[in-house]
Amino acid sequence: MQRQIWTILLAGALATVAFDLFGQGLSPFFGFSKLAPVGLATSTLKSVFGSIPNGTGHIVHTLTGMIAYPLGYMLVARPIQLKVLPSLHWALTATAYGIGLWVFALFFMAYLIAGNAPFLGFTGITWVALWGHIVYALVAAYVIERGPFAGKAEA
Repeated sequence: MQRQIWTILLAGALATVAFDLFGQGLSPFFGFSKLAPVGLATSTLKSVFGSIPNGTGHIVHTLTGMIAYPLGYMLVARPIQLKVLPSLHWALTATAYGIGLWVFALFFMAYLIAGNAPFLGFTGITWVALWGHIVYALVAAYVIERGPFAGKAEA
């Protein structure tokens, strides 16, 4: 159990760094939009709770990336895939999971809760967010699949 916890935290930490590096560093470096996940988290929290303490958006972004999203892959996406399409490679499952995270972030959170345009209006940030969530999911899944308990969920 302790090894699984460390693997989840490592997967989430590395994937969050990859997501932020891609969306806030590489994407604008190459002339594309810059992601603002902390801004989205902050506006979502403010729409739900009214005012929030400074830094809350950073905390939610970090904890979501480090814990919630890796758990979603490990406890939901991968087990469903293994039941439905057991021979499908984990990287394809991770890619589909990344697309699901993108829909969750840009439709459910940004639109339904925070009140932004659906998928942030399908502007440049929309597509950077899509690729960022796929990168996130691939990094997290790689660590989960190749980490200390990798053989248990291998396709």
